[in-house]
Amino acid sequence: MKRVALVTGCSGGIGYSIAEALARESWSVYAGSRSPDADGALAEAGCTLVQLDVRDESQCRSAVSRAEAEKGSIDALVNNAGFGLHGAVEDTSLSDARQQFETNFFSIARLCQLVLPAMRASGGGHIINMSSMGGRVTFPGGAFYHASKHALEAFSDALRFETKGFGVNVVIVEPGPVRSAFGSTGIGTMTGSTGEPAYRAFRESIVAGLRSTFQGPGSERSSSPEEVAAVCLHALSEREPASRYVVGEMAELLIEQRFAGGDSAWDEFLEGLYPRPGGDRSGSTGTTDSA
Repeated sequence: MKRVALVTGCSGGIGYSIAEALARESWSVYAGSRSPDADGALAEAGCTLVQLDVRDESQCRSAVSRAEAEKGSIDALVNNAGFGLHGAVEDTSLSDARQQFETNFFSIARLCQLVLPAMRASGGGHIINMSSMGGRVTFPGGAFYHASKHALEAFSDALRFETKGFGVNVVIVEPGPVRSAFGSTGIGTMTGSTGEPAYRAFRESIVAGLRSTFQGPGSERSSSPEEVAAVCLHALSEREPASRYVVGEMAELLIEQRFAGGDSAWDEFLEGLYPRPGGDRSGSTGTTDSA
């Protein structure tokens, strides 16, 4: 029998590539997105398109129930849907921050809760939670995005222990920059900022960094969505997958650099990338290294 996968965030980028790759490998794929009518190519590839705004409880329940009713159980849940909220903390509304967590964290927790009963009953399964190198390292201007990914990493670590005895593997995938709409979406989220003048230069540097990384020269070092999909397929093929998979040379280098020199060294590195809001009035980074 074909294995069954539910994949979220399939309208483009990583989610689209994962769903397409799974279908190519003879999985029965339920490809969720907010606008499934626009995903005709996935339907042609053999995917079943489902309406799935992951922030909507009823749509989450419906997607899981439909797959289980039609196929018996879900063998793999790939929690891919997410976005990056950018801007200075003081300059960002908490309403936007809550939406960041609803999408990047709470929706994933809920979908895990919904698929686990049937996975336990069937004796196993895989859950892939799409984190980011941003779940291990933090860049200025992405406080709420990074917080949501750090939360997802901790959640996944706890869930991995709780489900292992039932044969359910929980895997974290940590891509670096990926050639996708992530950068333009991140820039778009800054339109909701208050426009506090004290952060003007800082906001401009965030936009410039996102454009360079995802649309400009920096994109040459970014991974493709297909590369991330290949890592996910590998994890799903393993009876005992690794707990974490880092994707991309840049992610590997930056994660290593973050923890090699401690907080002060990382802050000094960041000062070469972003203007410090308000200037450095203390003459030092004001941070101490931690174990």
